[in-house]
Amino acid sequence: MRPAPAAPAAAAVTRNLRRFPASGPLLSRPPVRPVGLADWNLEKIEPVAQIGDLIDPTAGGHDVLIYVHGYNTTFETAALDAARLSDGVKFVGETMVFSWPSRAGLLDYGYDRESAMWSRDALQQLLDGLIASPIVGHVHIVAHSIGTMLTMEALRQLYAQLGDEAANRVGAVVFASPDIDLDGFSSSVQRIGHLARKIIVVTAANDRALAVSRWMAGGITRVGAAETAQLERMGMRVIDASRQGWGIINHDLFLSNAQLRNVIRGALDEPAGALLNVWAASTNSR
Repeated sequence: MRPAPAAPAAAAVTRNLRRFPASGPLLSRPPVRPVGLADWNLEKIEPVAQIGDLIDPTAGGHDVLIYVHGYNTTFETAALDAARLSDGVKFVGETMVFSWPSRAGLLDYGYDRESAMWSRDALQQLLDGLIASPIVGHVHIVAHSIGTMLTMEALRQLYAQLGDEAANRVGAVVFASPDIDLDGFSSSVQRIGHLARKIIVVTAANDRALAVSRWMAGGITRVGAAETAQLERMGMRVIDASRQGWGIINHDLFLSNAQLRNVIRGALDEPAGALLNVWAASTNSR
């Protein structure tokens, strides 16, 4: 049985004495040990009463960036990845991590897929709360791997409830290495209205993790390894990062590759059409 989501909490993630909240509905869990990743450290978790308490009330109109992690990820790692991402793209605003109950085991892929889907209502509730807040500007989302499947489901529910109001408040939605069935993704795109225009898909034909996922799914293509033309026919904006990865797995390039970080930053800061120009400029300079 999965642990029930606990109340929201603020995770103190520090680098050079700078602090920001990174949070979503968290699992009930023992106190977190101090952990570090490069020059970032997770010091503590402080429970808060409601989603609104995660936002600095003096920062009216600031945007929010939500990171939704993927398979085989602990809360601690997800929080630190959110910090790395936010710093890497120089995000100005509040950064949060939505943590769903991954078992964080290499052989627990099936469990993690079910847990991610189980968490879609909680992610929608978080989005509802942020959109309803008068002190929040746009809500941006960067989702990775299985986290993209969860995010798409939450966006479907959000659009069914709020319609174009949701599209007006949601900023960029970056799907990095999305581990979603291509046919299911196509169906979902048709059901989220103008929200579909917000989505940027980062793909890589040499993503070994998605190759394993495809094998486990009976050979069904994953969105993160699909051909660019297939996704563009759905109206998606696509960043093909196949030539950017030199590692064995190539599943988390959005965190490790400077060119991709520039693209994400452009998606957060610029009008929709400018993003592909950022990518073209960065790849042509290689």
